[in-house]
Amino acid sequence: MSDENIEDKTNYSANNIQVLEGLEAVRKRPAMYIGDVGFRGLHHLVYEVIDNSIDEALAGHCDSIQVYIEEDNSVTVVDNGRGIPTGYHDKEKRSALEVVMTVLHAGGKFDKDTYKVSGGLHGVGVSCVNALSIALRVEVHREGKIFEQEYSKGVPLYDVREIGTSEISGTTVTFRPDGEIFDERIYNYETLENRIRELSYLNKGITISITDRRETDENDEFITSTFKSEVGLKEFVSYLDSNREQLIDDIIYMDGEKNGIPVEVALVYNTSYSENLHSYVNNINTHEGGTHLQGFRRGLTSTLKKYAEESGLLTKLKFEIAGDDFREGLTAVISVKVQEPQFEGQTKTKLGNREVNAPVSQAVSEMLTNYLEENPKDAKTIVHKVILAAQARNAARKAREMVQRKNVMSGHSLPGKLADCASRDPFLSEIFLVEGDSAGGTAKQGRNRENQAIMPLRGKILNVEKALSYKIFENEEIRNIYTALGVKVGTEEDSMALDISKLRYHKVVIMCDADVDGSHIETLILTFFFRYMKELIDNGNIFIATPPLYLVKKGSDHRYAWNDDQRDMMVQEMKGKGTETSVGIQRYKGLGEMNAEQLWATTMNPENRTLRQITIDSGAEADRVFSMLMGDEVPPRRAFIESHAKYAKIDT
Repeated sequence: MSDENIEDKTNYSANNIQVLEGLEAVRKRPAMYIGDVGFRGLHHLVYEVIDNSIDEALAGHCDSIQVYIEEDNSVTVVDNGRGIPTGYHDKEKRSALEVVMTVLHAGGKFDKDTYKVSGGLHGVGVSCVNALSIALRVEVHREGKIFEQEYSKGVPLYDVREIGTSEISGTTVTFRPDGEIFDERIYNYETLENRIRELSYLNKGITISITDRRETDENDEFITSTFKSEVGLKEFVSYLDSNREQLIDDIIYMDGEKNGIPVEVALVYNTSYSENLHSYVNNINTHEGGTHLQGFRRGLTSTLKKYAEESGLLTKLKFEIAGDDFREGLTAVISVKVQEPQFEGQTKTKLGNREVNAPVSQAVSEMLTNYLEENPKDAKTIVHKVILAAQARNAARKAREMVQRKNVMSGHSLPGKLADCASRDPFLSEIFLVEGDSAGGTAKQGRNRENQAIMPLRGKILNVEKALSYKIFENEEIRNIYTALGVKVGTEEDSMALDISKLRYHKVVIMCDADVDGSHIETLILTFFFRYMKELIDNGNIFIATPPLYLVKKGSDHRYAWNDDQRDMMVQEMKGKGTETSVGIQRYKGLGEMNAEQLWATTMNPENRTLRQITIDSGAEADRVFSMLMGDEVPPRRAFIESHAKYAKIDT
């Protein structure tokens, strides 16, 4: 058989090799560039455009950025920077503006003389936003003139043109995401507001505002939030810790440069038992940490330990103090600016630059040394808390070892209340954490025994926000969760680190009643996962089940509704036009009111159910909200619940 015949048979030749040119690659594989084509990816487009403006601010040429959500869910970003250059680009044979908007990795941020450091996630840039927009218009005010160009799906509709004169400078970008690409196209004001607030703290002196032109308030004005931080991370830490009781009065702060790397750090101690560290590189939230966080921890531990030893405060302690003892009740934000950041880790948000570790460690050490010497009273208060943390850790270690001994992966029995599934493949298996024994019994009857496990939880689990770590491991319901999931807690470096390599279920589903008590239990469980099993959230393993609120019935016609609008629509459909027909409505107060078949059909069957995956857009904001909802301070919790009451519905 000839080579030609073989090629015909396999239908694979040089002609089958696709070379994706320009922005085609972005449209072909959008998730590679923006993470996903759902809610997070949609909002990421806005962040990319804002980051261009932030780069101008970092270079000292911009101090005002305005963001508008338009009526049609397009977004406009306006800055008062220098304006994107519009002159002729010799190499590309077209306007530099068009090059920036249509060529991947093109822009001033790759020229270190133009931008010493730049934000944005891995240089994706505004050209990626352009590729994924059905319509995009850019307007540049520069050198006394106004220029514009419009695009669709990344393709210019005409050459860059001059349209007028101007006495200001800056860039305005308006874009509308492409419905062929994105599953979700409705922008969430609060999500964008949180990121803009965060950026204002990370870039002090810049005014950033967001306006929602889709709705008005009681005064018939558009909803607007404006942020400007004069002192940067110091205000950020104060905002994050606003719902906690501070252990010391001052926020410890430094802003300087070490070995050519700008370092800004702010920290404070509070009376809580959790560690809340938030790290950033060039405004990117490094969820997985990295070398800058390692440097921070090293500087903090060595400096505090040296002070405690020299002051003689550790003489009565019978065991060694560990690194995480120094971080209990600590809230800190670390921000560094790096010329060429190298990212690694599962989600590419872990800084890998080795040269960053030492400068951060040195900066933190100098800052703390000065503070401890100048504030001996606060220094003793901090060390005393460290000693209490060490004692609690020692107690927690014994409680944790008890959990580990019961771990099924060590050959010991599973919790007696767990109805396990037959499958031993974690990727196929899921576990439902069910509120109450009654609902748990119904779920056991209705489940698919092959791959669905059921773990009933009795009452409200422990509020971990207000509990010492050893109390958490002594709690039976929490011990059962650890044991059932098969995860391991604690390493030599971090006694609370979670090893999920032997996780027994790929989906962990929280299933509670659709009422106030159910919502409270759901929040308690989520608080536990956020504080002690955050790795599972980051890994995409945590979900919330959405049982229906109503059963609407007329004769043999039975339908389920997940909200009031669905219920009303079903009632009207069943009544028919102009007929007075009786339609029954049953409001489900709890899972136990459904029989096994109904629970399976509405909430557990993968063919019909809706699971809400728990993700964290902003770890800092999530930290603040959990401390507010589950902490001791009542007024901020009441205000939050009242302002969010209209959102307290189950979405389908």
